[in-house]
Amino acid sequence: MLITVTGKHIEITEALRAHAEEKAEKLPRYYNSVNHIEITIDGKDGGKTSIQVIAHAEHCEDLVVKELGEDTYACIDIAMHKLERQLRKRKEKQRNNKHIGGGPEVASETTEAGE
Repeated sequence: MLITVTGKHIEITEALRAHAEEKAEKLPRYYNSVNHIEITIDGKDGGKTSIQVIAHAEHCEDLVVKELGEDTYACIDIAMHKLERQLRKRKEKQRNNKHIGGGPEVASETTEAGE
């Protein structure tokens, strides 16, 4: 999995990069198809920090999360938590939709209703 950390109007320190990569490495456990994660840290005027995380996965649309706050590390944590929820939801939808159809239960229900 490829993890890209970029900074706009802010210099990315090694500690900040390591923290973001550490959090991003855990994301494939929620959805296996994740193959690329882009993390953009934007240092705005006034001390606010904006974090944008984009997760690229195979055979589905990209997931985008944005977070704005004072502390950069806390923003990264919150953004990753939001992305975990989105990935978990996507995986659950995929599993639920996978087994919908005309299985043996559906066939037996139609014969009982016809009697």
